[in-house]
Amino acid sequence: MKHHIENKVYHIEILAPKQNSEKLDEDMAKFAEKWNTVLDAGYVACITDNPMGNLSFQATELIPELGLRVVPDQVSIHLNTFHTKQNLDDILTTAAGLGITQVLCLTGDGNERMPKLAPEAIGETGNSVTSVELLKYIRKEYPGKFNLGVAFNPYEPQDHEMEKMHRKLDAGAEFITTQPILGRDERVFKMMEVAKLPVIIEAWMSKKLSLLSSCVGYTIPEDTPYDPMTNLGELNKIYPACGLYLSMVLYKTQFPFIRDIWK
Repeated sequence: MKHHIENKVYHIEILAPKQNSEKLDEDMAKFAEKWNTVLDAGYVACITDNPMGNLSFQATELIPELGLRVVPDQVSIHLNTFHTKQNLDDILTTAAGLGITQVLCLTGDGNERMPKLAPEAIGETGNSVTSVELLKYIRKEYPGKFNLGVAFNPYEPQDHEMEKMHRKLDAGAEFITTQPILGRDERVFKMMEVAKLPVIIEAWMSKKLSLLSSCVGYTIPEDTPYDPMTNLGELNKIYPACGLYLSMVLYKTQFPFIRDIWK
């Protein structure tokens, strides 16, 4: 992950098509187009896992179905705890077979239709499985197969978030991706002092602040002045030792110009 930062390689989030989409063929085609655009630019394609609790296709389903190429070190999948053990193992086995090496471990957003990974299924005795237990399981059962990352949320109560970060570090986390960051956030710097791992800062590239509010957990008024490209440039200056993860990027009006910001 350090070489992504040193070589200014963006991580670009691509939302996987929803399984109940009424225009699935169109969504699949758009996904493939975005995938090729990101890889052709030399960036990392980061594929979501049922974001916001919406049942969506997995990267390990989309890549074979659409005949997409996997460039080593240019694909990262999100993986959360809303899977059966069989499904979890199928995803990981397929990912390894496709040459995918980067996995971002998340507790995740689920809904009543999604199974929650049972602790006893992965050799745990607690009441539930979080990203910590998921990380431990992957490291144990798939040694050397994946570069494993975790998330950091500065909007959660920080005593709890940092206690959990210590457990993530003990479980073997190798890099950290933040929630969307707006400008300078001292909580991020405090986390970096503790973690001492490569950190990827998330930049929110949409002007839809209601969606950003859903991500960060508090309401940001829609009339709040916000320019995504300006924020991206500020993040680059404020966190020069970090990588950049772009969510909700616009491929026509933003993507052609992002290379000029991080150079």
